[in-house]
Amino acid sequence: MRIGDGAPDFTLADQQGVARSLAEFRGWWVVLYFYPRDDTPGCTVEACQFRDDYPGVKSLGAEIVGVSVDNRDRHEKFSRKYRLPFPLLSDADGRVAKLYGALCDLWLLRFAKRHTFLIDPQGRVAKIYRDVSPRVHSREVIADLRALQQAAPQ
Repeated sequence: MRIGDGAPDFTLADQQGVARSLAEFRGWWVVLYFYPRDDTPGCTVEACQFRDDYPGVKSLGAEIVGVSVDNRDRHEKFSRKYRLPFPLLSDADGRVAKLYGALCDLWLLRFAKRHTFLIDPQGRVAKIYRDVSPRVHSREVIADLRALQQAAPQ
């Protein structure tokens, strides 16, 4: 996947069991972030940073969507524990993570790599993050959203 490509659509259940698709966010910027596992140190830091910066992301016309191979129940507990205001999608078979090049499958151990995709309102990949630092990633995404929006033709 490269910048400018159409972001592959998908449908997955969120932490409430509601089927969510990428297409429902058309017209918004989307911060689609893949992460290894709920309630682990790095993933918790990253999710809480996104939570704390959520109003700033929303003010830029963007939505945050987290994806991991954890099941819906695990997502629900994680989301409730840390009061996460955005959807966490369960990609239990790793199909969507694989589609985005974010699946690590080591035979007995399978998880999503910590990758993020900024998707523009037309559904195209605008930025790809393959090397993410959980402590600063949210601020990095906000800065890039601002820059991309300023550079976009009006």
